[in-house]
Amino acid sequence: MKNTADLRFHAGMDRNAFAKGLKDGLPICMGYIPVSFTFGMMAIEKGLPVWIAMLISMSNFTSAGQFAGTALILSGGAYFEIAVTTFVINIRYMLMSLSLAQKVDSRMTLGQRSLLGFGITDEVFAVGMQQDHLVTASYLAGLIALPYLGWNLGTLMGSTTTGLLPLALQSALGIAIYGMFIAIIIPPARHCKPIAIVILISLLLSCFFRWMPGFGWLSSGWTIILCAVAASAFAAMRYPVDESDEGDVD
Repeated sequence: MKNTADLRFHAGMDRNAFAKGLKDGLPICMGYIPVSFTFGMMAIEKGLPVWIAMLISMSNFTSAGQFAGTALILSGGAYFEIAVTTFVINIRYMLMSLSLAQKVDSRMTLGQRSLLGFGITDEVFAVGMQQDHLVTASYLAGLIALPYLGWNLGTLMGSTTTGLLPLALQSALGIAIYGMFIAIIIPPARHCKPIAIVILISLLLSCFFRWMPGFGWLSSGWTIILCAVAASAFAAMRYPVDESDEGDVD
């Protein structure tokens, strides 16, 4: 009887965590739709069929890497060039996954980690790291579900409505993801000094690599990696986290 009660308790906790993940993922979903809408339109305008555009979105679930990889495909780039380019641009997700792994519930199995790792994006990572408690598999599944659906829904809508929107509006849709990410990082930065400092260091380093002579050869993917590693390393040394301050499991 006790085991049955425990199972019901944990099932209820899992449902609550999943529901909270869905709620937190809804704004990300809404932000992804216009961005993937633009991707769908771009793919079709360049000659790819709808099913190819959908397959790319369903199997990649990235922004910059997906746009860059598709552009290379359309321009006739070599397989090796496409592989290296997308790897460099998307390698930041490895860092994000490693960082988020320190915050997940210890009960999360290897299979769950491997499956949910596919859904780690910049915005999902940012929201997950902002949680005051350990992240469970149920919460992370809910957090990823709507953004993934939104990304593919936007791709479908964009790839099936090519030519119906004016060019100016198509261009405007491409910057939506940047506004969404700013909206994610600014609120916690206003209340947490270490976060604000990390953002400032990343911004200054990014400007340095962009405008300093001699660094023009550095790709955007490596720039992101270097900025993230440097800023996070400084924060880890300057503002170490006391493990006793970690919250309870959701």
